[in-house]
Amino acid sequence: MADFVPVSTLSRAGAAGGERSSTSSRPSEHKLRQTLGKKVGQAIGEFDMIEPGDRIMVCVSGGKDSYALLDLLVSLRRKSPVRFELLAVNVDQGWPGYDTQRIADHLEQTGVDYRMVTENFAPIVEAKLAPGQTPCSLCSRLRRGVLYNLAVHYGCTKIALGHHMDDFIETLVLNLFYAGQLAAMPAVLRSDDGRNTVIRPLAYVPEEFLVEYAELRRFPVVACGCPSCGLPGQKRQVVKGLLSTLEASDPGLKNHMLAALKNVKLSHLLDRDHHPGAAAGGG
Repeated sequence: MADFVPVSTLSRAGAAGGERSSTSSRPSEHKLRQTLGKKVGQAIGEFDMIEPGDRIMVCVSGGKDSYALLDLLVSLRRKSPVRFELLAVNVDQGWPGYDTQRIADHLEQTGVDYRMVTENFAPIVEAKLAPGQTPCSLCSRLRRGVLYNLAVHYGCTKIALGHHMDDFIETLVLNLFYAGQLAAMPAVLRSDDGRNTVIRPLAYVPEEFLVEYAELRRFPVVACGCPSCGLPGQKRQVVKGLLSTLEASDPGLKNHMLAALKNVKLSHLLDRDHHPGAAAGGG
């Protein structure tokens, strides 16, 4: 099992009152970058995410996670003996108020080659929604199709997304509670047609580390503009709140859940596809 840094080792938001730790107790940017770099390197190494000659399309939405992902990959590229290219890509989906100029200004400062792309599919999403539905699922499918096509267009061999440890854990619980599946996210996903490979280098990085890093780095965080994003009644937000409550009462619980995703015992589940003897009455 990997040696995960306990959540409690870095400063976190205060108790229910929302107070933050004092500046003196917060980690330095250098120390936090080292921690994040180690976790990113671990995930990349364990799942062979990056190969010599890769051209990686880093999807930058304007959120803390994708900014951090690009930042850490730039740092890794400077140190790694494996040579690879980076291309940052932002996709404007057409939601009102999405400030792409702030994102472009930040990308310009990174020195990384980048593209700002407009795909106005927000009106399509809204038109197809049934009353009471949220746009997340349809929007996600359309965005994935756009990203896949862009990666091919720009000659990219990998697509890097900013999903972090909490995303993996929350998806596991969401599928368990609401979809009847034991599934999270793959660290590496190859599309059915073989054209694209998606990688998630932040798989071992807790979200709270990224919150701290975004503050220290002063990333110009931009909301996606979708009116449903982050609403408290969404199932993901409910699960996020539940896990935060459990983590507060039992620190380290999320790390145990991440470890469970790396320690699967198929023989102790009820999936008959993995139990040939079950059809014959095996117990």
